[in-house]
Amino acid sequence: MASPEPRAELDPRYSSDGATAPPWSETEAMLSEAELFWISTVRPDGRPHVTPLPAVWADGALHFCTGSEERKARNLERNPNVVLTTGTNTWNKGYDLVVEGEAVRVTDDGRLRELADAWERKYGSFWHFEVRDGRFHHGPGDAFVFSVAPRIVFGFGKGEPFGQTRWRFE
Repeated sequence: MASPEPRAELDPRYSSDGATAPPWSETEAMLSEAELFWISTVRPDGRPHVTPLPAVWADGALHFCTGSEERKARNLERNPNVVLTTGTNTWNKGYDLVVEGEAVRVTDDGRLRELADAWERKYGSFWHFEVRDGRFHHGPGDAFVFSVAPRIVFGFGKGEPFGQTRWRFE
């Protein structure tokens, strides 16, 4: 299901002449197809914490999982604000996306089963999760699942035309 159409704003200060904001449908497709994201959380002492992880775009939000004792899970207990980024590590081609939002824990087992199926469809059988007690279970461990509905998404088109777009969600 596609999320509501956000308002797009192309920033002319950081965009080439002739650049246009991509349609939100293309941006959603990039979020859906991206295999790796970098999550940024804030430690209790205010220092940033950044780590890579897989994520699934579903129903207008990014979803990720993490062990309950991992640094990012502990950070989210105190401050649910996160940034998830994906893109390419080149400067002259590709597209980068930055998603800002609040991480909300998903605990409904029915919803978690839907997300577990989405993980396995996207990443294969290595990412098979059992669901019970409001968590993903994989091998000897378990994981919390979080949903991040975007507040703001930034897009950075690289190569001519360069472009910077901001999508705002109401």
